[in-house]
Amino acid sequence: MTEQPARTFPSPAPGGRADRVPGEEALLTDGSTVAIRPLVPADRPQVRALHAERMSEASRRLRFLGSSRRAPELTADRLCGPPRPELYALGAWAEGVLVGEADFETASERPDTAELAVAVADAWHHRGVGSLLLEYLVHAARERGVTAFEADALAGNSAVHRLFSDLGLPVHRRYREGEVRVLVPLAGADTDEHYLRAVEERGRTADLASLTALLRPRSVAVLGASRRSGSVGQSVLGRIRDGGFRGEVWAVNPHAERVAGLPSYPSLEALPRIPELAVLAVPAAAVPAVAEECGRAGVRALVVLTSGLDAGQARELLHSCRVHSMRLVGPNSLGIAQTDPAVRLDAEFGGAFPAPGTAGVAVQSGGVGIALLERLAWLGIGVSTFVSLGDKYDVSANDLLQWWESDGRTDLALLHLESFGNPRAFARTARRVTRRFPVLTVDAGRSPAGRRGAAAHTAAAAVPAVTRAALFEQAGITATRSVAELVETAALLHAQPLPAERGAVAVVSNAAGIGVLTADACAEAGLDLPDLPDGLAARLRRALPDGAGTGNPVDITPAAGPDQLLHCLDLLEHSGVVDALVVCLVPTALTVDSEQDPLRGLLDGPGPRSLPVAAVRIDQEAPVSCLTARDGALVPAYADSRSAASALAGARARARMLARPAAAEAKLPGCDPAAAQRLVDGFLAERPDGGLLDPARTADLLEYYRLPLTTTVWAPDEHTAVLAARSLRLLGHGGRAVLRAHRTGPSARDSSRTVRSDRETRDAFRELTASPVGRAAGAVVRPAAAPGADLRVDVRQDEVFGPLVLLGLGGPTGELLDDRAARLAPLTDADPPEMVAELHADPLLPGHRPAGPADLHRVLVGAGRMATDLPQLTEARIGPVVVRSDGVLCTDARVRIEPRHPFDPYLRRLRRRPRPAADG
Repeated sequence: MTEQPARTFPSPAPGGRADRVPGEEALLTDGSTVAIRPLVPADRPQVRALHAERMSEASRRLRFLGSSRRAPELTADRLCGPPRPELYALGAWAEGVLVGEADFETASERPDTAELAVAVADAWHHRGVGSLLLEYLVHAARERGVTAFEADALAGNSAVHRLFSDLGLPVHRRYREGEVRVLVPLAGADTDEHYLRAVEERGRTADLASLTALLRPRSVAVLGASRRSGSVGQSVLGRIRDGGFRGEVWAVNPHAERVAGLPSYPSLEALPRIPELAVLAVPAAAVPAVAEECGRAGVRALVVLTSGLDAGQARELLHSCRVHSMRLVGPNSLGIAQTDPAVRLDAEFGGAFPAPGTAGVAVQSGGVGIALLERLAWLGIGVSTFVSLGDKYDVSANDLLQWWESDGRTDLALLHLESFGNPRAFARTARRVTRRFPVLTVDAGRSPAGRRGAAAHTAAAAVPAVTRAALFEQAGITATRSVAELVETAALLHAQPLPAERGAVAVVSNAAGIGVLTADACAEAGLDLPDLPDGLAARLRRALPDGAGTGNPVDITPAAGPDQLLHCLDLLEHSGVVDALVVCLVPTALTVDSEQDPLRGLLDGPGPRSLPVAAVRIDQEAPVSCLTARDGALVPAYADSRSAASALAGARARARMLARPAAAEAKLPGCDPAAAQRLVDGFLAERPDGGLLDPARTADLLEYYRLPLTTTVWAPDEHTAVLAARSLRLLGHGGRAVLRAHRTGPSARDSSRTVRSDRETRDAFRELTASPVGRAAGAVVRPAAAPGADLRVDVRQDEVFGPLVLLGLGGPTGELLDDRAARLAPLTDADPPEMVAELHADPLLPGHRPAGPADLHRVLVGAGRMATDLPQLTEARIGPVVVRSDGVLCTDARVRIEPRHPFDPYLRRLRRRPRPAADG
């Protein structure tokens, strides 16, 4: 399942053209592609043909519970007649042919229950058409307030009973006279783990089937393989040939008889067989036509090396891939490599063919890919699969994570991503995969300039750093700041065991200066360097030369030889005091003799250590290398202490992630999402363009999600403000009340005043409502809160990432320090305490140990649930949120509502086609 989000398609307009109805494209379990869209009147001939010609008599009997010659006609009339609000019908299309339909219809007396029907062409049985249609119907039904499906089926219709059972939702059956009445409740379909796992597994099966022709092809053709020496096409063709590809390889060039020593064919049709994979190295203008030719011939996957496609060419390319069920890597790709000895495909024009191994590598930038492969080769880390995603029109990191999860070879994933399509689906996949093996990425675009560059390079939306950090944190991904740091961390995770969750480090050096620098680097990376107990220090003194330092760092002195270093490391390893070792060795006059080189003590031990070990060797030229121990184990060695510390911090973070049980979505008992949706619908009915929610409805909305908002009074005029403040001052701390202007303009900003008297209230109201910033319709009056830690909870609805919940310090201090933590909503049980712990202000919160105040956790869960349930909530600011020892109080809130369609991040769909510039 790829990463591109798309909105659920709207209902068709009466009489709309079938080819103009918006739709989605998705993979079936055999890897082929179908388009899913609503049926329109123009589809009547196709609907009739589906039931009359593409279904056997036996299939029609099962579908219609008996035989009827008129059933296809009547069904076509019902599904393709004038639009009716009680009927919703979808079709699945393969290469322009309707291969399945599913519909539901409600009755006026039971609008929350819908009658369901499904039909699939005989030739498309057992390929997942019915399951895919039902997933889309479940989503559409829940949008329309339908809470259950009902259907009648013959008792002997095993296919449809299996379809319902495998859907992942509860199924209730009632038998009567050879028929079965099936009831499928839909409540919780968007959050039910069993259902989401079933959808996820179907998507994973489809993905793997579709990627086989790409990553394990039995035959490859290079189109655009030129006779010109050094050309991309000829280079790739030669690499496929020389790399020992186990399948058949052909060159296609109408102007040459031989290319790179291989026979050349004028066209695909002239080949002995149709290749499973085609590599395109043709000019940009020729790409759409060549892709269409490949699709018509039966090619199953494309790697497009060509760059510089305009939007129209891009749309035609992806259209051909969708219509003809081809998976696409690129365009602007460096190529792919598969090192499995059974395949050995080197279809890229980078550096040397990577050595076989267990690291899966996916990059968007070809230059980054070349550098990454070179550094991995230097370290001796082999690669299982390499994919240069290029402009990422189709195949994405999400696809590759699922491939690596199942290929039986990959145990480390390295990603370089500049953009995201469906981050929540990506995070869900990555969360599962990271529990099996490490997934590392370069956090590209941390600065505003970097985000602008990434957006220009990939045509993707610029993503704020805090949003990306939330994604990586929730997905369990180790995020690094550079390609160098990515490789340095990968070296440690590849070669060494993980530390214990505590992550205590001992630094051992033969020169005090480098030991101090390394200790500083470890502390700055967030690692703990505990004092060594007296007994351990005494044993170390006996094992080391005179003058050795036995604190932490441990200074073994330049006089220490390999046996003494070995004994020191053994003592530390078995002490139970530390969880990782950093060994810093510098060359000295005393270590010229290789027999006395303490490095031997690091490498010549009796066997692998139970703790991770990293070396620091400031005299080595490479930033990181791998030393080989006597037992064959690898020990990463770093030229800089900070690199070693950063790698260990990444390993410690992974150990902590694995130590936590997989968290479930946080529950919020007593919330009322239906009432909240009615409130939002009512507001948008009054204000179709949306805006800032009025204070009364804001208070109601927060109440629906159990967010403890203080007593507030809406004051449209000065007199009301005085009366409200006079009353609320009695409840406020220090006899004070607070007035906050309610502004509705797009540039509205918070502005408030604390008052102690009627006169101050009048002055404050006049000043606040007369401000030129925004349009003040009045003021919100509340009692002043008692002192406590001042926090703020924000919600943002990102077009790509969906709802994001942020927790940070309130007031000017919070704005200045930018101390905040973020998570994508909905939150899991683990997210709120982690967000609190990530704040630098955590120690200031009452009851902060061990994981923060429970009432604050509930506020975060409520804010996340509110944003998830209400896609129209584009922005909310809740704060100040005052945290005291007796609980949490939300003193104010601002909520912005805008018309938006709901988006289901787990609905299976492929990336939408790029639009040409003329389409906007």
